[in-house]
Amino acid sequence: MKSALITGITGQDGAYLAQLLLNKGYKVYGFIARRSTDTQWRLQYLGIQNEVQLIEGDLTDLSSIMRAIQIANPQEVYNLAAQSFVGTSWEQPITTAQITGVGVLNVLEAIRLIDSSIKFYQASTSEMFGLIQEPMQSEKTPFYPRSPYGVAKLYGHWITVNYRESFNIFGCSGILFNHESPLRGIEFVTRKVTDAVARIKLGKQKELRLGNIDAQRDWGFAGDYVDAMWRMLQQELPDDYVIATGKTTTVRDMCKIAFTFVGLNYENHVVIDPKFYRPAEVDILLGNPGKAKEHLNWEPETNLENLIHMMVEADLIRVRKES
Repeated sequence: MKSALITGITGQDGAYLAQLLLNKGYKVYGFIARRSTDTQWRLQYLGIQNEVQLIEGDLTDLSSIMRAIQIANPQEVYNLAAQSFVGTSWEQPITTAQITGVGVLNVLEAIRLIDSSIKFYQASTSEMFGLIQEPMQSEKTPFYPRSPYGVAKLYGHWITVNYRESFNIFGCSGILFNHESPLRGIEFVTRKVTDAVARIKLGKQKELRLGNIDAQRDWGFAGDYVDAMWRMLQQELPDDYVIATGKTTTVRDMCKIAFTFVGLNYENHVVIDPKFYRPAEVDILLGNPGKAKEHLNWEPETNLENLIHMMVEADLIRVRKES
């Protein structure tokens, strides 16, 4: 039986990836930080909380990562843990650098010291492209990050390449564009929108305050994207791949889809609030998934409309349960 260790297993991607690997017959271990808040609701939502073995540790503590690898004895390690919210990275740039950047180095170093045959996946991000240098971003597009988060992720990305080339470690980075689901954190714009739509529809909220609603993103379904992560580690040779839909949509149009689904007009409820503008905005991100389609035989199965409908339905159920 194959064994896998997932850092950030209680996040959106970690939970979906754990489910995918369990369905493929893996023994799944999760590396989690000790926190005061309940972070395991996503595993419970998917009904897999009793099927994974959790190991407490910290990405800034090399010894705890080494211990986790020794316990799990994995053939594959997926590093999905990070301070992953762009907005917070402006308020906590040093923490973001330590976890999202140097944390990757710690995992790679632990693999190098314990068992360099372990296959490693690094969660890179389209935010590394930032101030875009090409209209459609591919693996060859120059990076220009526009936030402490994007800069930290870029360090994680390049140190993965460096360990691959220096120590022959099977290290892959997935440059994932925005991917959403009913498990998305409430601080992310898609989930903020679908949660607000549910609350407005059920009479618990009147308005939705947003920043730049003309920002354009390439949005896909997280459940589709974790399949691409797994496929990367099944290849003969390690490489980096852009994972995206190849289609872009504005926040405004995404709001329109969500509100229309419950019979409301977004213009009656969305309020533009300058408080939500970022110090340096990324106006448009659009990924070219051609390499992933060709080499991984991967393409997204869920379109944006179905994804938003799925999220609104899940939030309607959640909000109804609150009362």
